[in-house]
Amino acid sequence: MRVVPLVSLMAVLALPASAEDAEDYPKLGPNAVSITEATEYLRAAAAPDYWAFSSFVKPQFTTSACGIASVTAALNGLRGLPGMASETVLSQPELLDLVGSETWTAISAEGGDGVTFAQLEEFTAASLAATGMTGFAATGWQPAAEDDATLADLRARLAANEASAEDALLVYYNQGVVTGDWDGPHVALIGAYDPGEDRVLILEVDQQWYIPYWTPVPILLEAMLKPTGAEHGVLEGETGGFVAIAPAT
Repeated sequence: MRVVPLVSLMAVLALPASAEDAEDYPKLGPNAVSITEATEYLRAAAAPDYWAFSSFVKPQFTTSACGIASVTAALNGLRGLPGMASETVLSQPELLDLVGSETWTAISAEGGDGVTFAQLEEFTAASLAATGMTGFAATGWQPAAEDDATLADLRARLAANEASAEDALLVYYNQGVVTGDWDGPHVALIGAYDPGEDRVLILEVDQQWYIPYWTPVPILLEAMLKPTGAEHGVLEGETGGFVAIAPAT
């Protein structure tokens, strides 16, 4: 999400690989592996989510727009490529216009605050309604502890999502816990779950800095649980989780 007050925006835009840095460091830390370096699972498994959603994941259109970028990718993946030549693929600004929320528009603008977890769930539901996807519902889940029971629950949710492309998982997490870089809240789309390696593929919308990467499931849980620091203003104290988009029951 890379969301900071406007007065600090230039500092954020200088992170992390700016020529102005006195010392540079690897793009990804020890808790992430880029998709280009770990292709085995996607070559061997069906990976329905990856093939359904990856083509629709576009760069967030501002440094504060990871929420709207991820929701747009999820909805486009669930809807699929429009069938008629006259139809366009839904864009992030178009979805904001359809929802018509002044709040979501403001926090997604350059220098905006970015979404809280509760807002991500709220705006995802509003997006489903605005696009006529009434057969789907948005449901939030936030882990409460870093223990074996929560890890088992997390793995079960990832496995269920991996079974088909009829649902989608948005993840709200501290990006720096995974990448080893920027310490702040972020939203992305889950692209795959490899149970053999116990790792999850994150389809990044922060494409100025990253491409999709794998991270171990325990690290993802840690990233969900880490509270947002005071430097992020209104997002202080936010923790993460999943917003699932699934057929309504």
